[in-house]
Formats: sequence, structure tokens, C-alpha cells
Amino acid sequence: MGDKRWTATGPAGLTDFAFVDVDVPAPGPGEVTIEVRAAGVNPADLKHVSRATEFPLPIGYEVSGVLSAIGPGTEIASGGGAVGDEVLAFRVSGGYATALTVPAEKVFAKPPALGFAEAANLLLAGATAADLLRVARVTNGDTILLHAASGAVGVAVLQLARRVGATVIGTAGPTGLARVERFGGVAVPYGEGLLGRIEDAAPQGISVALDAAGTDEAIDASLSLVFDRSRIVTIAAQHRATADGLVAIGGNQPESLAFRDEIRGELVQLAARGELAVPVAQTFPLSDAVNALALVASGRAGGKVALLT
Repeated sequence: MGDKRWTATGPAGLTDFAFVDVDVPAPGPGEVTIEVRAAGVNPADLKHVSRATEFPLPIGYEVSGVLSAIGPGTEIASGGGAVGDEVLAFRVSGGYATALTVPAEKVFAKPPALGFAEAANLLLAGATAADLLRVARVTNGDTILLHAASGAVGVAVLQLARRVGATVIGTAGPTGLARVERFGGVAVPYGEGLLGRIEDAAPQGISVALDAAGTDEAIDASLSLVFDRSRIVTIAAQHRATADGLVAIGGNQPESLAFRDEIRGELVQLAARGELAVPVAQTFPLSDAVNALALVASGRAGGKVALLT
């Protein structure tokens, strides 16, 4: 049986997704071929399609799997690499696939502590979380208000913030509160009276607000509690950032792009030491990518989602 991958054939979203046959090219110098075991499913996968102007467009930014071929004179980003090695890769093109050939500098040895589903979901959320903390200048002693704290990026922020000595007040829906507490945050439920509940949870005050929710409720609470707007950072409310003088970041911004690439190796090492966990809520077969991405886009996944080959 030949290789297959998911592509977007047009801009209409999931209705334009097609599972097609593909010839995977042999790797040249500086490239490797990965036999995919798992692909991470992220909201960015669908957003990528909505911004695209050229089709067909391969889908998926991150994978884990096994090296099946290595180009001449090539090492992966973490050093070495041999056929049969378990690896993960981030910022690839077309990760929703049975196999793909990618630049070796995007590929790292998979930590044995992570299963394939976890490894395929480590770097996009982890790098985004690290970038939020960098841009907000989080240091030891800060108290962070974190919106959507139970989501994939939020859980990574909770773990990384704890490492630098920051306290996190994390907002979440009813089903996510226990996850916030599990990863070291003080959980506060969304809804009417949010501002008062945050103030009760942080009598010492809030110095930083990080937003992965994008709601007006989240941004309004952040503006009420954090005086320095350069320390209110969002990945989900560009419109409010423009209107209210907050900071909006994204992986397509040159400074963020460079930092997120630079931090990959450190995040892999943290995961290898058991200091950065990746909670996977559900897995789907690769053939069911449309339903998997629909779930993730709905915001109701309750953790990371992976496609398994």
C-alpha cells in the first residue's frame, strides 16, 4: 500500500480536505524521511488553510515517528540519527501523512519518556508557551493571570512558569479546573464574577496576563488587573491587541519564529527529564483527520489530540 496524506484542496475548511495518495521523495543531503506514527492536531492547522492562497495545501505542523531514510552526510538537529530511530519533528509541512521527507534540522530524537502521541504534540504548544513567557518578561516572583489555562498551550505555560518561580492563576471552564490544579495553577472558573474570583485568588495582585482564550471576558479582566499593557500578551485576540494596546504574538512573526525554533531542543530535553508533560485527551486514526480537527477547532477536546497511523 502506498503513502497517503491529507491536503486542503481549497479555502472552505474541512469540507475541502482530501486524503490523497502521495509519492514521498527520497531524502537528499540535509533531509530525512520519517515513517509517521502520530501527527499532532492543532487549531493552527485549520487557520493555516483559511489564510492560504495556493492549493492543494498539505496539512500538519508536527509529527513523531521512525526514521526510514537519511540523506547523505546528514544528522538530525539533536545529533546523529540512524534508520529505525524514534524521532519527533516540528514546523514541517504535511504532517497528516503516513510518511514525509523533511529538513533534518527540524528533527529531534524522541524522548523515551514520551509516547508517539505525546511527542507529536510537544513542540507547537510548548514553543508557543515559552514565547508567551519570554514576551511578557516573566521572572521569579511574578503572579500570572493565564486564560485558557487547561488547554494545550495553557498546560505548557503552567509547567514552564513553575520552573522560573512564577505563580499562575489559571482560568478555565468546569471540566478544565482539575487539570489547572494538577499542573500547579490556582484554578478559577470562567463566567459572571470572574474578576472578583481572580482578585480573591491573588490578593498580592497580578503582574502579568497571558491570554490563550481570546474572549472579551479574558481581555477585559486582564486590562482591569495589569497596569503595564506590555505585559498583557495574547495569542488569540489580535483585534483587542490592536484596539487596546496589548501585545499579540504569533509564530509567523520573525522574532517569535526565531525564538520558537531556538527553544525546541530545550523543550525536548525538559520532556526527556519528565519536567514537561503533554496530556493527550484523544487519538484518532489518520483517516479520521477531519473529525479530529473539528473537535480541536471546537475548543472542547480537553487536551491534546493526535492522529495515529
